[in-house]
Amino acid sequence: MTLVKACGVAITYSCALSLGDILEIRMEALKGVRILDMTHVQAGPTCSQLLAWMGADVIKFEPPQGDATRGQLRDVPNADSLYFTMLNCNKRSITVNMKNPEGKKVFIDLLMKCDIIMENFGPGVLDRFGFTWEKIHEINPKIVMGSIKGFGSTGPYSDFKAYENVAQAMGGSMSTTGVPEGPPFVTGAQIGDSGTGLHLAIGLLGALHQANRTGEGQYVEVAMMDGVMNLCRVKWRDHQRLTRQSLSEYSVPTQQGMGETPRAGNDSGGGQLGNAIKCKPGGPNDYIYVVVQEAVWDGLAKRIGPEIGLPDLATDARYAKIGDRRKNQNDIWAALTKFASNYTKREFMAILNPLDVPCGPIMSTEDLANDEHVRGREMYVELDHPQRGKWWNVGMPIKLSASPAVIKRSPTLGEHTDEVLKEVLGYADDKVAQMKTAGAFSLPPKK
Repeated sequence: MTLVKACGVAITYSCALSLGDILEIRMEALKGVRILDMTHVQAGPTCSQLLAWMGADVIKFEPPQGDATRGQLRDVPNADSLYFTMLNCNKRSITVNMKNPEGKKVFIDLLMKCDIIMENFGPGVLDRFGFTWEKIHEINPKIVMGSIKGFGSTGPYSDFKAYENVAQAMGGSMSTTGVPEGPPFVTGAQIGDSGTGLHLAIGLLGALHQANRTGEGQYVEVAMMDGVMNLCRVKWRDHQRLTRQSLSEYSVPTQQGMGETPRAGNDSGGGQLGNAIKCKPGGPNDYIYVVVQEAVWDGLAKRIGPEIGLPDLATDARYAKIGDRRKNQNDIWAALTKFASNYTKREFMAILNPLDVPCGPIMSTEDLANDEHVRGREMYVELDHPQRGKWWNVGMPIKLSASPAVIKRSPTLGEHTDEVLKEVLGYADDKVAQMKTAGAFSLPPKK
C-alpha cells in the first residue's frame, strides 16, 4: 500500500494502481452530475466551482462576449482576470448566443442533458428569453434549477439590484460590524456573494437527492439578503435577548429594551470573553485574538500578572468569576495589551498555547500566502494558465477523504464549445459547422 496526499488529505491506495487510476478515483463525490452554469461574477461561480471540485461536470454557459469578470480588475494585459480565474476552476466553457434561434436550440438540448441549471441574472432576464422555471421544468422534469437573487423573487424588494455590500447592508451584517461611535463596516469576507453561493450549493445537493428519488426536479432560490441574515444568526440571538436583559459579555454598554443589537468592535459574540490584543512592533496586523475561557483564567492570570506588576491578578476579587470578568473586561484587555507589548503576535501565541488559551494571530494575506499550515493543507495552490502564466488560487476548503479535489485552471472563453457540442450533445461536425455559420456561438456582425 502507498500513502499519498491530495488536497490536504492523506489517502492510501494499492501500488498496483497507476497514476491515471488514482486521478480517476479522485473527485468521485459528484461524478456523473452535469451542471449547466449560467452564473457570473461571484455568488454563482463560488457555488459551481465547489461542485466542480467535488467532481461535477460544470459547463459554464457564456454569451459570446464572455463573463464580464474576465475583463474586470485585469492585472495581466489580454488575459482573464484573477476575479474570473479564482472562481471558475475545473469548469468547461461554451459560448452561445441566446438571441440566435440556433443558440436557443443548443440551450434546450443542454437542458435535456443536465441535472442542474444555475443562474444569477437580474430579475426577469431568463424569462425574457422565454425560459421561465415552468418552461424549463417542462423541457426536463427532473432538472433542478438554482437561482441567486439579491432579495428573492417575492416581496417588495424583489425587483431591486444587489451587490455584495448591499446584501451586507440589508442583511444585518453592517449594522453589527464596527465600533459604536464609528460608521457601520462591511466585512472583509465576501459573505453576501460567496456566502450565498455556499447556501445554494447545499440547496442544490438536497434538491438533486430528492430528484433522484422522485424523478421530479424543483426550483431552488437563495436571496443574498437572506443568506447574510442566516450568517448573522448570533446577532438575532442577541436582538431577542435584549428584550429581557443587557448583554453582559459585550464590552460596550447595553440595556434591556434598547432594540437593535449594537456594534461591539472585536468582542467575541459568545459566552466566553474575547478580543484582539495589540502586540509589538505595533503594525496594522500586529494583533492576536485571545479568548479568555473560564477554565484558563487562573493559569493565564498567573502567567501575565507578575510580569506587568499585578502578582495577585489570579486572586483579585474583581476577576474571580466569569461574571466579574465580564463586568471588568476592559481591565483584562488592558492587562493583556500591556503584557503583549513585549512580544510579537507569534511569541505571544507560543506563550498562550501551552496554557490552553484559544488564540490566533491576525493573519494578513501575506502571512497566509507564506504560511506552512496553509500550504500543507493545500489551501493556497499554484496553477498555470495559457494566458496569464503562473498564478495562485485559494484551495478546496472541504476535505473529502475518499475523493479529494484536483484543482485545475479556469477555462478560456469558449475553450470547450466544440467538445461539449460533440461529446455531450452528440452533434456531428457538419452540424456544428452549420450552426457556427448561422451565428449560434458568436455575436452578430456590427452594422
